[in-house]
Order: sequence, then C-alpha cells, then structure tokens
Amino acid sequence: MVFFILLSIGLVLLSYLVGLLGKNRKFGFWGYFFCSLMFSPLIGLLLVLASDPRPPKDIKIQD
Repeated sequence: MVFFILLSIGLVLLSYLVGLLGKNRKFGFWGYFFCSLMFSPLIGLLLVLASDPRPPKDIKIQD
C-alpha cells in the first residue's frame, strides 16, 4: 500500500517537472503537466522535446 502511495507521489512530482520544462513551449505548463499525468512523465517529456517554443509576443511601443 505504501509503495503505491509513494509511486503516485513520484509520478505527480515527475509530471510537475515536465510541466516546468514545458512552460515556455506550445501548450504551456498545464498542458504538459496533464499530459504527463494521463500518459506518463516519459511521454510528456518526449512531447516537450518535440514541441516548438512559443512565438515571441509583439511588443508595441507607445509614443
């Protein structure tokens, strides 16, 4: 029983780390975090590595 609790905590922590890695990517923190929870942190990490970075926002200078 304790093993499953520790395994669950470990999976959530690894998913959190994957979310942090993906926070500046296409789907953002929450997208990669939930993807890692649903599938696995390894799949989430592969998605982060395969995704494109977010395009830079246009900065408008007011005169």
